[in-house]
Amino acid sequence: MPGRDYAANAAMVQCQNKDMWMNVVSVAANTEDVLGEVPVWDAERGRLWWTDVFRPAIHRLDAASGKVDSWTPPDKVHSFALREAGGLVIAGRKGFAFYDPESGAYELLHDPREDAEGTLLNDGRADRQGRFWAGSMDKMLKRPSGQLFRLDSDGASHMAADGITLSNGVAFSPDGSTLYYADSLLKNIFAYDLDAETGALSNKRVFAETGALPGIPDGATVDSVGFLWSARFDGGRVLRHGPDGSVAAEIEFPVSRVTSCALGGTDLKTLYVTSAFFRLTDEQRAAEPLAGALFAVEVDVPGLPEPCYCG
Repeated sequence: MPGRDYAANAAMVQCQNKDMWMNVVSVAANTEDVLGEVPVWDAERGRLWWTDVFRPAIHRLDAASGKVDSWTPPDKVHSFALREAGGLVIAGRKGFAFYDPESGAYELLHDPREDAEGTLLNDGRADRQGRFWAGSMDKMLKRPSGQLFRLDSDGASHMAADGITLSNGVAFSPDGSTLYYADSLLKNIFAYDLDAETGALSNKRVFAETGALPGIPDGATVDSVGFLWSARFDGGRVLRHGPDGSVAAEIEFPVSRVTSCALGGTDLKTLYVTSAFFRLTDEQRAAEPLAGALFAVEVDVPGLPEPCYCG
């Protein structure tokens, strides 16, 4: 449904972070997403893409005009990356696929999951070398049956890590040598050494123990100086973790279920944050009328251009 008008963009709230900065959070688009996820900035065209997993929908915001176009994909899209060849590579309920929202073209590649009945593909992102990574999760959120997959440029996928219950927060250091991801139910953010040439992972370690912090770690992005921004689902905030994993700053939002984040805008200093009203009660939704909106807030440190999948 291209061109839908989202007019309720005026709401603003003053939010304070740990560094005592004042950040003005605005509504970039009130798309009322059931489960908004994985914002991706297209620097070449000045557009932000994101998904509503459960509607399902793919949204695209033109930052200059504020216009939002939306499409209904042929599968529920849990994560995606832009493709160099055009369109998107997606991790959906059916597996990895190519999808072009504007033309409607859809090509299912394959399903990498060993347990297709008990798991779902979830959060993902392209790395600095143009490979696409996506993790899986246990449907019942009880077993460490999830895995982390790497989709290479030739279309072949490889299981890179396992023993995951709820995979989220896939992100990469500026030099591409470190992969971050969160097992949300463990409330920890992990880091791996990433071999740039082969894509192999090694030296898994805890990057940040966040069990004492509000909410659980969800989607993430890395800025140009290597700090990790991590959305806190049910925590109503995005945290900025320093290289040692400590919390250097936080920005609060007027909704509890913030889900993911990306740095975009003309100077890559706009932090876009998705949110959800997924499984909120009627009373909670009444208290959070902006749940499901896309938010924007200006920050001091720019991000990095988002890589495309090169397959």
